[in-house]
Amino acid sequence: MSHLTKTPNIKEPVTGNPVTEVPVTAAPVTAAVTETQINSMIEKIRACEAEIGKAIIGQQDVIRQVLLAILSDGNVLLEGVPGLGKTELVKAVSRVLDLSFSRIQFTPDLMPADVTGTNLIVKEEGGNRFRFQQGPIFAHIVLADEINRATPKTQAALLEAMQEKTVTVGKETYVLPQPFMVLATQNPIENEGTYPLPEAQLDRFLLKINVGFPTQSELKVIMDITVTNHRPQLNAVLTGPEIMQIRQILNDMPVADAVMDYMLSLVVATHPELSEAPEVTRKYVANGASPRAAQAMLKTAKARAFMSGRYNVAFDDIRSVAYPALRHRLICNFEAISDGVTPDMLIGEIIKQQDGMI
Repeated sequence: MSHLTKTPNIKEPVTGNPVTEVPVTAAPVTAAVTETQINSMIEKIRACEAEIGKAIIGQQDVIRQVLLAILSDGNVLLEGVPGLGKTELVKAVSRVLDLSFSRIQFTPDLMPADVTGTNLIVKEEGGNRFRFQQGPIFAHIVLADEINRATPKTQAALLEAMQEKTVTVGKETYVLPQPFMVLATQNPIENEGTYPLPEAQLDRFLLKINVGFPTQSELKVIMDITVTNHRPQLNAVLTGPEIMQIRQILNDMPVADAVMDYMLSLVVATHPELSEAPEVTRKYVANGASPRAAQAMLKTAKARAFMSGRYNVAFDDIRSVAYPALRHRLICNFEAISDGVTPDMLIGEIIKQQDGMI
């Protein structure tokens, strides 16, 4: 295995059903956005990145990828061993963005109603009536902490919210506040008492971000912050309407045909059953990435270009976002596991081969 290298729209409410009482934040609609406004938005995004970096030391790539997902209207799965600051990262993001925040601690006894909410019987003059009590899912940013500790039934309670931005309880559907995103965490080394996420739910995460261990110098700074009273004060930088406006700008960003074809070729190359698949895919991949992978790569590549001050997507943008967009959508076969081949190694080899064909 020496040849493989390790790599470093608002949903409208359903007709006839009630809309949740949580206010929906809509993007201001304008005929055109000036260059000055775009530059101001880019500066605010960079300010968000710097502000979060005050509290989360040594995770610049992770912070940027989380922001890419937020700007791209996607959910994020953060994976890393305990103690790396995954939960603190999500809290810092919620403070820097002027949005409501809710945390759900996933445990084996957590029930779906504990996530979505439930109907309560309210006594009133003239009889009783049902009133919907909103669950913690009704927030702009929802932290699903240790998501793989909950049973599949409870995990499934998130599926509609993550994909449709709605919650259905009984016969009624409620629209979640916008922007809405789920940031989930899980521990990759703990198996006892966990329930692996099914492929259908993994596919609904726009990105899977691996959180690595800090360097010694970074660890020293973390100690200075966490064991002293020097915790930084984070300020809100970006608002909900601004995020929605940025999303609209990204939707209108053009993509060259050559870049689009390159991106699609990476997704196609993950499918061992297709004739275009490279030998490494045929040997080590059981199932390839879904069309959502292409959507995730395109959206986040646009966001990366925008954060870099460009209004066009480059090949490097696609290469950069390919890893977090594909790593949880590639299903390795037994031979890959026995040979120690990881999804990131496969993605790196696929990119290398596709680059040789440009």
